[in-house]
Amino acid sequence: MAPASFETSRLNHARHVKYWRRNLKTLLPQYYTSNDSNRMLLALFTVSALDILGDLDAALSAEERQDHIDWVYSCQVPEGGFRPWPGSDFGKLRNQENKKWDPAHIPGTFFALLTLVVLRDDLQKVKRREILEWLVKMQRPEGSFGETLGSDGFVHGGHDSRFGYMATAIRWILRGNLEGSCEGVPDIDVDQFVTCVRAAECYDGGISEAPFSEAHGGFTCCAIAALAFLDRLPLSPSQKPDRVIRGVSDVPKTLHWLVSRQTLTLDEDDGLDTYNDETDSSETCHDAHTFVKMGAYQSVQGNSNSKGRPHIHYELEWVGMNGRCNKVADTCYAYWSCVPLQLLGRLDIVDRQPIRKWLLDKTQHMVGGFGKVTGDPPDLYHSFLGLLVIAMFGEPGLEGVDPALCITNKAKKHLESLSWRRRLTGMDDAQDEGITLAAERMHIQA
Repeated sequence: MAPASFETSRLNHARHVKYWRRNLKTLLPQYYTSNDSNRMLLALFTVSALDILGDLDAALSAEERQDHIDWVYSCQVPEGGFRPWPGSDFGKLRNQENKKWDPAHIPGTFFALLTLVVLRDDLQKVKRREILEWLVKMQRPEGSFGETLGSDGFVHGGHDSRFGYMATAIRWILRGNLEGSCEGVPDIDVDQFVTCVRAAECYDGGISEAPFSEAHGGFTCCAIAALAFLDRLPLSPSQKPDRVIRGVSDVPKTLHWLVSRQTLTLDEDDGLDTYNDETDSSETCHDAHTFVKMGAYQSVQGNSNSKGRPHIHYELEWVGMNGRCNKVADTCYAYWSCVPLQLLGRLDIVDRQPIRKWLLDKTQHMVGGFGKVTGDPPDLYHSFLGLLVIAMFGEPGLEGVDPALCITNKAKKHLESLSWRRRLTGMDDAQDEGITLAAERMHIQA
């Protein structure tokens, strides 16, 4: 039996499975034509969503799974790294002259690697060494990462934490959080990246696109997740201080900014008091505009208020989250705001139940998936991030997730179990040492 907290609003599991299977098995609507160059992103969302729903094995035959794996590898460029879609692949016509139009891509590589992990590939065909060497070249002198590398060595793309998040995730997937040279491949400049993140911290605790810019939920989440991949989050009070440069210089202020992303303004209409009378409020009824004025009649809530008893505004049943101050709630920002709270170990400071209720009652769509705001049709981006948040909250019937990687814990364990990665990160040595110590203890006790 589901806990009482999950009985009021329901995740329509079957509809979500149907929605994501439709995205997997059929052509996407014409509106996605402009997103063709983001096909690797859409691929990850689709297979990872089905994995979270526990339906991936049923949705794909062994042959189909291998076909998808082969398609991902077809997007790997000869120099290492992945393109985000097959449209720039020249095939046999690719040469030294035209390869500049088909470069490796930080987001494409990030999403490709995760897609392979979700599909339970062993990553043996991944050009790991070449990717790690390329990753070093993708870092700018001030610490940030870009999107692609030009033939002249110039790093193209923005300077914000999104690319740093994906670059550090690629590094973590291929070499764990080991610092320094690894099998002869130099490491990125971790200290310089952390310094770059700290420079983008704002006066109010959030993290922005660049120094002196406005704090933003997406950039804050990406920066904190990147610090987690690098093992550079701030230490807890119980941990012994070290001399390592760490990010998030004022944790209480950052936590305050993140928890302040909760809002009762769920869509544009919620921000308007069109009638400007006392019946048009949260304390009278849920839909005051459909009723005549009832000022002459004392309501139950009115009686309660007059007696001085505390009450809860009805909107607090549904609490959304925004990405910046004074913005309406948006499904994706439930993800961008809650993930950094979890990574900082303080997801407990938000009440998850009204956030869950808002997602399920306000933006969950009748055909499955989630829309951006109340009344919007579902799209892959918001549907995936909304599902991740619900899974993060421990929804019955969903797999547990690692929200920073956007995959299930089951998929993450598969990655960590790969023999080449265990050897590289020293996991086999640690296991052997543990077995030896256990045997010694047993021998002593005997």
